[in-house]
Amino acid sequence: MAASLGGSLMEICAFEREAVQRFREVQIKLASAAAPGAVKFADSAGAFHYDGGGNVHSVAGSRFITWSTSGDAVELVERWLDGNLLNNAVRLRFAHCRVVPGGVAVAETPDDIVVLVATDRSVHRVPLPHPKRMYRSDVATELHMQSVLTDVANLNLEDACHAAAIPAAYIPAGGPAGAAAAWLTPQGDAHYALASPTGGVVVVTLSANALQGAVCVSELKRSSVMRRLSGWIPSAMRGDRSASDCVASVAGRALDDDSLVVAVCHDHKLRVWSLKDEACVLEADTLDYVPLSAGVKRGGAAGAGHRVRLTSCAASGLRLAVYVATPRGGQFVVLQLLAADGERFGLERVSSLFSAQENLVDFALTSADLWALWVDDSNDSVVKYVNFEQNESGQWNEVFVQPPPEEEVDIGEDRDPRETYLDAIFSPLRFTPAAVVKAVQIFRRGPCVLSDVSWEGLKKEVTLAVQNELQSSVTEFEFSQEEYRHLQVEFWSKLYACCLQYQQVLSTPLAISVSPHSHMACLLKKGFVSFLLPCFAVDHLYLTSDDYFLCGDDTLLAEESSVSADVATLLSCLRLLRDAVSFEMADHMEKALRHAESPETSADVILDKMLAHDNQNLMEDIECKLQDIRNLSAAVSVLLREVDLETDSEFGEGPILPGASMSVRVSVCQLYSSATAVSLVCQALSHVSTTRMLLCRDMLLLLKICLRHEQPVLSGGGSQLLQIQQEAIVRTSQLLSSYFLLKHVSQSITVTVADDAMDANLQHLNALHLNDTHALTNYNTAVSCQSAVEMFYQSCGRKLIIRHLFSQSAAAGGGGAVVNWSDMMANVVQLLAQLLWPSNPTFHFPECLMANCQYTQLQDYVRLIGPWCQVNVGSCRFMLAQCYLANGEGHKALQCFQEAITEVEKEDFLMRLTGAGDNQAAEAACSPALHYYNKVLRLLEDVGLPELVIQLATLALAEAVNDVSSQAALWTRIFKHHLDLGHNTEAYQALIQNPDSSMQLDCLRQLVVVLCERAQLHDLVRFPYVNLHDEVVAIIESRARGVDLLTHNYYELLYAFHICRHNYRKAGTVMLELALRLSREVGSVRSLKKQVNCFLAAINCMRLIRPEYAWMVLPVPESERPGTSPKRNSDGEFVPPPVKRQVEILELGDLEKEFTMAECRLALARHRPRAAAAAAVVAGAADPRELLRLLLDAALFTCARRLCDVFELPPGSLFDALTFRCIKLQFGGEEAQNEAWPWLAANQLPSVVNTKESSAADEAWRLLSWFLSEFPASGALHHRRVLVQLLSHGVPPPDWLLKSYKEVDPPALLRLYLNFDLLDAAAELVMEYVDALLGRGHQHFGIKAPLSARGPSVWLPYTPIDQLMAALKNTQTNQALYDKLGDKLAAYHKMVAQATEIRLANR
Repeated sequence: MAASLGGSLMEICAFEREAVQRFREVQIKLASAAAPGAVKFADSAGAFHYDGGGNVHSVAGSRFITWSTSGDAVELVERWLDGNLLNNAVRLRFAHCRVVPGGVAVAETPDDIVVLVATDRSVHRVPLPHPKRMYRSDVATELHMQSVLTDVANLNLEDACHAAAIPAAYIPAGGPAGAAAAWLTPQGDAHYALASPTGGVVVVTLSANALQGAVCVSELKRSSVMRRLSGWIPSAMRGDRSASDCVASVAGRALDDDSLVVAVCHDHKLRVWSLKDEACVLEADTLDYVPLSAGVKRGGAAGAGHRVRLTSCAASGLRLAVYVATPRGGQFVVLQLLAADGERFGLERVSSLFSAQENLVDFALTSADLWALWVDDSNDSVVKYVNFEQNESGQWNEVFVQPPPEEEVDIGEDRDPRETYLDAIFSPLRFTPAAVVKAVQIFRRGPCVLSDVSWEGLKKEVTLAVQNELQSSVTEFEFSQEEYRHLQVEFWSKLYACCLQYQQVLSTPLAISVSPHSHMACLLKKGFVSFLLPCFAVDHLYLTSDDYFLCGDDTLLAEESSVSADVATLLSCLRLLRDAVSFEMADHMEKALRHAESPETSADVILDKMLAHDNQNLMEDIECKLQDIRNLSAAVSVLLREVDLETDSEFGEGPILPGASMSVRVSVCQLYSSATAVSLVCQALSHVSTTRMLLCRDMLLLLKICLRHEQPVLSGGGSQLLQIQQEAIVRTSQLLSSYFLLKHVSQSITVTVADDAMDANLQHLNALHLNDTHALTNYNTAVSCQSAVEMFYQSCGRKLIIRHLFSQSAAAGGGGAVVNWSDMMANVVQLLAQLLWPSNPTFHFPECLMANCQYTQLQDYVRLIGPWCQVNVGSCRFMLAQCYLANGEGHKALQCFQEAITEVEKEDFLMRLTGAGDNQAAEAACSPALHYYNKVLRLLEDVGLPELVIQLATLALAEAVNDVSSQAALWTRIFKHHLDLGHNTEAYQALIQNPDSSMQLDCLRQLVVVLCERAQLHDLVRFPYVNLHDEVVAIIESRARGVDLLTHNYYELLYAFHICRHNYRKAGTVMLELALRLSREVGSVRSLKKQVNCFLAAINCMRLIRPEYAWMVLPVPESERPGTSPKRNSDGEFVPPPVKRQVEILELGDLEKEFTMAECRLALARHRPRAAAAAAVVAGAADPRELLRLLLDAALFTCARRLCDVFELPPGSLFDALTFRCIKLQFGGEEAQNEAWPWLAANQLPSVVNTKESSAADEAWRLLSWFLSEFPASGALHHRRVLVQLLSHGVPPPDWLLKSYKEVDPPALLRLYLNFDLLDAAAELVMEYVDALLGRGHQHFGIKAPLSARGPSVWLPYTPIDQLMAALKNTQTNQALYDKLGDKLAAYHKMVAQATEIRLANR
């Protein structure tokens, strides 16, 4: 940007757009009733600037108070550019009074700020605390501070020391023209000079120590001055009225211990009174300074438009400026007030300035400048200023005022009318909130109050208002899309017209104010305040018309006279083109720039249209001017150099004013930080960017004209043509695109971001280690309806600019305390534009957009600079990738991340990105590309895109060919995300390729754990694990031994792992270890179930091994009591060293025994569910014999029989127990029968009897019968035990038992009968036995063949028979039985003898 400034200024409307400003209203009732026929005064305004306003270290720097009057109200607003003031707006409403124009003034004392107000019926003094007295420090240390207007409502403004009523004789005060002035003396007296309706001036004095009801009134007349007190007869009552005495304008100023009252009257006379002496000390005719050609007649009374202003300074003393209104224009006369003698004053003319404008609104006088404000016939503002001391020609400097908003909105065919009009209404440069609120209220045509509405809420209200109006006007239910669009345009255009109307009302100019300290100039309008900022030299030369082109302006850009003349002529050509480009042509160029198309192509189209419609011989005029340029290439280069913002300046870090105190440094950091200053600076940038864009556009058109006409136009020949074609056009196109970009970002509105999105974005920045960058210095969410440039300036741009400015000032040796407003604002705007300039290496603006989640603006920014900008290409690709990530387009983001890798070592942002990190020492050996890959990988992981992480990490492997540690980290990352995605095979492949053994082992452990948790055991088992077999087994074993046995299945996994590899011994060992651990550590039914399954699996593995190798090593637990001390027992005593045990070898039989034990325990636990845990614990600690006892006690006879078979235990106790239960059931009742069914079911027989209904006792006897038949014993031992039990309890043996016993061992049965004295049964048994031997029923006694001569020998148990015979013989009751038995035996013996004889005979 050009460093030199031009003579013109530009108006910037820095109204705040966040919300409608709220005024605290204070009612003052001093007059009892309204005066009849009260005069209605015009609205007025003014401003007060604090002393020391140009000192950046002062709390009053850039601080001022503005006021505006309307009817009975005065609105006071304190403004500050270095911070935001709280409670800074108040409205004073004076009941039954009218505020006189010019009757408001603000004065400053060392301790107070005093507001003076004069109405037509009263005068008022409002004391306020001085800012230096309000705060703890003289410097500004906070962004939000209380205004001096905060406590106005707490004052008693109707008290006599604060207000006084004007005597009724002088009402209405102020005169018909409403002229008044107020000022404060050093002694604290307040003077109010009001134009009298009868002529002259009435001065009301409110002393500093005024008593109750005391006020002094002085009436100053032309002929004499008479002091009047309240109650005296004034001249109005005497009738000496003179129209020529009527005062048009009045001013007052304290001078030493006196006060001077200056008035310009309708008779063109300038009169000065001494208030102390009550005498007219000067009277002069203003027509003496007006030429005769002005058309003013002496003695006339046409001076109602005259104005007078006073100013004083130590160098020049007291000066006054008089505006003389003439029929043919106006003239300003600057006069020096000189003291001629002790009582009289004289005048010396300093300057006379002429103006053609007639409708003067206001003007201001400083020590060297005169500022004037007019309105033209269209009611638009016209502002000019002139330095009357240095400008001898009296030529005014132009001020380029802000144009009103466009009357029509261009709606493209591809755009929605609602969106288009909303963008137009809520653009940062168009409407104030007050105008929009008023337009909505009128548009709704009903009672509607929209107070304190945010900008975002106002958008919703506007949309709702238009929708409601549109719906209420529609009478048909169906209409076409074109009709609906037409209705939308109709209603939106009505609302837009309302906004235009009220914006025009609020833009009505009321006054102009210039600070005498910082020279800050402001326009005070009805609804807001605008500022006048300096124009840069190139902007000034491009915008100014030929009428305002000063003689020295041609040397602003080039010192050489020849080059400066060529530049002036070139700018004249550009102004011709500017005026010739129509709205359609300009819109065509903007659309091409907005769509990132080539501006050269658009320039050709525009030039074709201009040539086709050249009705005013534009091309001939341009050609004539071009022929006057001696070196067009040099002139173009000078102009392009001035508009090129490319710079090598660095906006680095570091403290501001390192030698100053902390408070001073904090104050400097606050410079231009208020919402008003933010809006002001950024809108100034927008204005400059728009102007430069137009300049570059016209320059491009002019260069295209040169190429088309070639030789007739260019005096330099082909060399200049070649230079223009190869350099100037390309450079101009880039500059045009750059300035369009600046204009675009300064007008694009940021979006409101949710808190959770900001938090997520901050996490992403943490992943990139960018959370300490400039963009996050003031990390705040975007303010509603804030432009992107305002957000950047507020978050980090302002501090970078201030640091750069004061570092330069310190390097140059300047103090930097007092600054010039024009120079400071120009530097701030220049540096802000350089920070945003896309061709500069600084990359703070895109960083700020990224940090504040403004991805739409960031994507648009990258899109616009992509085709032509070759700076920060990689950084832009990185930012575009961030946008794609935020929008959920991960694959596009990955592509952009890859494209940025080539610029990692070239661009500052990417170098800072790769250089920041927490592990720089560990990553010192990595290349910048690897650093970049690692940062992006962290970001993708944080966003949650594992597929992209895998792709990018795979690409990064090519960069880490010679870096083993980086390869290991990348393979680990690939493994992790493959595993997270369920790509088990790919995760295994990544694990195998990891070169770091420790990382490989970690990955392997994670693979095992994750696949187990997902129950994807098939994948885990089938992987080959090349060179990692033992590690896998160790990991699974470690996990198996370290987790809950019943929750995790690591043992089953290890079993399957060994089975898959046909290692049956290890598989069986695993199951055996699990079963043993379950038996020791877990006492539950579930544990017993798993034990049974484990022993079965181990037995199966053992049977799959060849018999000679069918053995296993019994697993030995690491500690018999886990968690106990290896040195001391539970009593704390030292324990002896453990005895080394020999390795135990288990074979198939041993496993079967363990299996049987576990199965019996499980059956026992299931049979007693209420005491299952206790039964399992007891059974787990019991040996086989004890377990047999528990089984018999639980009536689990089947399990007990199996246990006896496996462990070779005598089964006698089993038959005893079963026989006893049968006896109990035999004689038990129904309850016993019901209780027997569960254990009978547990011992269910393989065969079921369905012939008849059987009882529980029948089933028990049948079970006993089955056991006797299925499990025979030598010598019928089991039958004998059963029969002994029965006989011992006196229970008759069942027939099936006797029958069975007869078949097995009849002699033993006979002996039992004899032992229990069952002689009848014994005798019956002997007789049946003899019959069986003789061939009658021998099969029932187990006799294969009866007695026969040819058969085998048979025998009888003679010993028990003899015992039976003896017992029968000795018993008289059994004599018959004895005889019968004897006969039977005799018959038997006879048969034996016959058989014997036959056998002997056959020998």
